[in-house]
Amino acid sequence: MYSYNKYSPPASPPLSPQLSGGTSNNWNASQPSRSSERHTAGAKRHKYLRRLFKFRQMDFEYAFWQMLYLFISPQKVYRNFEYRKHTKDQWARDDPAFLVLLSFWLCVSSIGFAFVLKLSFVGFIKFLFWVIFVDCIGVGLLIATSFWFVTNRYMMVAPRQGQDVEWAFAFDIHLNAFYPLLMILHLFQLPFLNAFINQSWFVSALFGNTLWVCALGYYIYITFLGYSSLHFLKKTQTILYPLTAVFLLYLLSLGVGWNFSSALCYFYKYRVL
Repeated sequence: MYSYNKYSPPASPPLSPQLSGGTSNNWNASQPSRSSERHTAGAKRHKYLRRLFKFRQMDFEYAFWQMLYLFISPQKVYRNFEYRKHTKDQWARDDPAFLVLLSFWLCVSSIGFAFVLKLSFVGFIKFLFWVIFVDCIGVGLLIATSFWFVTNRYMMVAPRQGQDVEWAFAFDIHLNAFYPLLMILHLFQLPFLNAFINQSWFVSALFGNTLWVCALGYYIYITFLGYSSLHFLKKTQTILYPLTAVFLLYLLSLGVGWNFSSALCYFYKYRVL
C-alpha cells in the first residue's frame, strides 16, 4: 500500500495496482467496479452543490494549500487533480472549499477597491455583484465552455476510447487561473493605485502594466497546465500562443502611454455609477 499526503504530492500521482499493471486478485476483489463508482454529470453537480453550505465538511486547509501552490508550483496542484481521477473517477473538484475561499477573497478585494475608488455603499454592492457574477463566474462560464467545446471537438487524441474533457474540470481550470490574477490585480496593486500607479508618469504605467502582464501570464500558463495534464489531448501548447500577443500589447501600451490600471479604474467607476 502506498501513502499519500495531499499537501506534498509525489512527483507523479500514485496509481492503483490495476492502473499500474498489477494483477492482484485481492485488490480486485476488495474494490468496487469502475462502473459502480461512475456517476453522471448531473449527480456529481448535485453532490457538489449539496455540500456548498456544509462548511464543516469542507477541507479549507487543502484549499488554502492549493491557492498557495498556484503561485509557487501550479504543477503540483494538477498532480492532485490526476490523483482524484484515479481515486474518485473524476477530474473536477468534489469539495467546494476552494470556491468558498475564492469568494471570500473576491469580497475582500471588492471592499479594498470600494475604498480606493471612493464608492458609496450602493456602489460597492453593485461593484461586488459585477466582480463575482460577471468578471469571475460569467466570464468563467464563457471561457470554460469554449475550451470544453474546442478540446473535445478538435484536440482529442485519436482514437478517443471514451475519454472526454469534463466541463466542471474546465471551469475548475478557470478558477485556478483566475485566483492569481485576482490577487495581483485586485489586492497586490491596491496600495499603489492612487499614490503611484494612477499617475501620469512613465514609471507608473510601466509598473502597473507589468503587473497586468504577470497576472495575464499566470492565467494563460495555469490554463495551459490544466489542459496539458489531460494526456488524451494533443497540441495543448497552442494555449500558450496568446502570451506573444500579451507581450506585444504590453510594449505597445508603454509606447503610447496607455496605463491599463487607470483604464480599469475608470471602467469600474463607469459601470457602477
